[in-house]
Amino acid sequence: MNKKLIVALSGVLLFALFGIAAYLLESQKTAGITEVASDPKIMKRYYSPTMGPSSAQVTIVEFFDPACETCRKFHPYVKQLMESNPGRVNIVMRYAPFHPGSDYIVKLLEAAKLQNLFWETLEATYESQPFWAQHGNPQPQTIWQYLGGVGLDIAKVKEDMQSQRFEQRIQQDLEDASALQVTKTPTFFVNGKPLSSFGYRQLKALVESEISENYQM
Repeated sequence: MNKKLIVALSGVLLFALFGIAAYLLESQKTAGITEVASDPKIMKRYYSPTMGPSSAQVTIVEFFDPACETCRKFHPYVKQLMESNPGRVNIVMRYAPFHPGSDYIVKLLEAAKLQNLFWETLEATYESQPFWAQHGNPQPQTIWQYLGGVGLDIAKVKEDMQSQRFEQRIQQDLEDASALQVTKTPTFFVNGKPLSSFGYRQLKALVESEISENYQM
């Protein structure tokens, strides 16, 4: 066997070993995340905003950042997954304000929730995101001019935003995100299971798989 062939075979073997090692490492990571996610408190806190019936057997948990462009783009599709499966799917939102200034918007959303206007306010913040969340120059304090049609008592929202409990909720969600190895937004879990890879098709497939498993279609 000549040297070139030996070198070539060695390269192939080394590449294969790297591939196997990467696969095993990813499998261990996924198993670890799934184990942590089996704790229901980690996936949903008592204050977590929820859409859909509590009786639904399939729960999508989304760690999101209101300044995240991908979160904004995914939001309609996530709602569509629930609406396409009435009574079977609900959504739980968790905060992961990684962008500068996002914690300000999270506190606004929490205050809006006290007026039962969380989802309407979230829609408004996403619609106006290109203006208040510009990369390199975020200006979350300008959000107020885009909330006129939501129906909020703005003075009450601003007062409620000062509550220390909102800061505590942000920290709790960030701790849960860290425990689940959430490093970017949006990150989705379906019935505690992480996506094998990121994408709408992957999310839809996992939701459909869980529906089939839980509703015996």
